[in-house]
Amino acid sequence: MKPINTALCSFGMSGYVFHAPFIEVHPAFNLYGVWERTKNNAQAKYPHIKTFRHLEVMLEDENIELVVVNTPSVTHYDFTKQALISGKNVIVEKPFTATVAQAEELIQLAKEKNVTLSVYHNRRYDSDFRTVKKILDEGWLGAIVEAEIHYDRYDPGLSYKVHKETPTAAVGCLYDLGSHLIDQALVLFGMPNAIYADLDTFRPNSKVEDYFDVKLIYGTHRVTLKSSYYVREILPGNILHGTKGSFIKSKADVQEASLQAGKTPDTKDWGAEPEKEKGLLHTEKNGKIIREYVPTLNGDYMAYYEGIYQALRNNKSVPVSATDGMNVIKIIEAALQSDKEKRVVEL
Repeated sequence: MKPINTALCSFGMSGYVFHAPFIEVHPAFNLYGVWERTKNNAQAKYPHIKTFRHLEVMLEDENIELVVVNTPSVTHYDFTKQALISGKNVIVEKPFTATVAQAEELIQLAKEKNVTLSVYHNRRYDSDFRTVKKILDEGWLGAIVEAEIHYDRYDPGLSYKVHKETPTAAVGCLYDLGSHLIDQALVLFGMPNAIYADLDTFRPNSKVEDYFDVKLIYGTHRVTLKSSYYVREILPGNILHGTKGSFIKSKADVQEASLQAGKTPDTKDWGAEPEKEKGLLHTEKNGKIIREYVPTLNGDYMAYYEGIYQALRNNKSVPVSATDGMNVIKIIEAALQSDKEKRVVEL
């Protein structure tokens, strides 16, 4: 089997934690190279790779089949476009682009070049989300009436990553954390009919929004997506209420922490949450009330890369399509409009 020679566009936290370990462990991939302008951090950890000082030189390398655009969000459109023009298959980090128009252009370009384009919405493979989806798919809650998905933290200081605090395209809490929650909501419930959003800035000296409360309005139910940097006492990340019952689950996926600690995805019991993080299911089945804690499925980011392998070698659909990524941007654009105009925005 010909390995999928893969190159990363950076080796910061994203490359070190979310991409390189999976590319290195998956037998179908070969971590071929990394674009680092001045440092050699990637080569220090993976001595067999090539270090590129310029993106253009990396894209000219005919041995590279797949490029991962994992640079700051403001660069996603430009770097992805360059990679596609070079005839490379591309994985681009979330958020896909700053605008729907940019997303549409890249999707069309990928079609013209006959290459694969996918957006790295890895939070589909978090343990809590996988468990929530299983509960819904099995019909335990009946018809959904209301759902809340949170991505909260207590972190009032500004990020040391200057690009995250500079008010440019595709920057801010809604693009950064909101794209995760929006994608999860769209996987579970599809596109809403309308949106109402409240965005704000609470951290001292912050120039980008660091709070959002987005309401996705469906014909039969409502979905609330929330994030704040001032939540010291963490709330359940997933709260779902249906006509039969409720499911409450913490956001307790361990994969990011495990990767930062140096563990690799081939570790035994990869992605297994602590027992104490089981979700609470309170519902009715066959006329009997059930209130119990249910086992959590393991988190599995490797499933994304397995999906990319299947797409490139076996002509399967990519695990997250560029259209999926574009739909997230559609929601973000509508949310920004809703906040600006203080009204419900129809989709």
